[in-house]
Amino acid sequence: MPVVLREAWTTLVPDMSDRHGPLPPLMLALTVVTGLVDAVSYLELGRVFVANMTGNVVFAGFAFAGAPGFSLVASFVALGGFVAGAVTGGRFVHRSHAHRGRMLLHALGAETACVLAALVVTLVSGSPYTGGVRFTLIALLALGLGLQNAVARALAVPDLKTTVLTLTITGIASDGRLAGGPGSKAGRRVLSAAAMLAGALVGAMGVLHGHPVLPLVLAVVILAVASLAACVLARADAPWTRPVVSR
Repeated sequence: MPVVLREAWTTLVPDMSDRHGPLPPLMLALTVVTGLVDAVSYLELGRVFVANMTGNVVFAGFAFAGAPGFSLVASFVALGGFVAGAVTGGRFVHRSHAHRGRMLLHALGAETACVLAALVVTLVSGSPYTGGVRFTLIALLALGLGLQNAVARALAVPDLKTTVLTLTITGIASDGRLAGGPGSKAGRRVLSAAAMLAGALVGAMGVLHGHPVLPLVLAVVILAVASLAACVLARADAPWTRPVVSR
């Protein structure tokens, strides 16, 4: 347990001389954003994810089979928006690859704009979100999360992918002492899962209690704060700003 707590602490309050410097807490903040927006998309926009593309591929299969409650169009709009975001994020990554702080700043600025635009759409249209409004929201949020996923992949902070937990949870179990492994780095991995759980919980509470705009407001606030932090990081000259060679 002391090891787990130490790993969690160094993730939240990282050593600035570490290979990843101040990036881990920012990745945790983006993981919270993932939970918030996926809660809105699944509960308010009709069984579709804007961050979890594995889920959308599965949902598309359900829709092809004629399962009720699943929309093939919604799944494809989410997939298309996410791919477009990932392509855009990839361009930011390759343009700023020599400096991880600038890479993060450019991607976060674009993601914040996408989620803010989605928030404006929700405020103007009002709930329930149907028809073109629904697909616009799906596309905007998926675009933003595609950007986030692209930069998180390029930053390559271990166990903090911001949108995927399957491998993280697998690592907790398969690398642990119970499985005969060397140790699961459970502190950081549990924090990652807890961050997404917290975002999903708060997002779901907002939607279920009649405040579907609240999760997007919180997401924009978190992204704005992260963007301000990235502005500082973009001017830094430290070992952690250098690109990760192997992913």
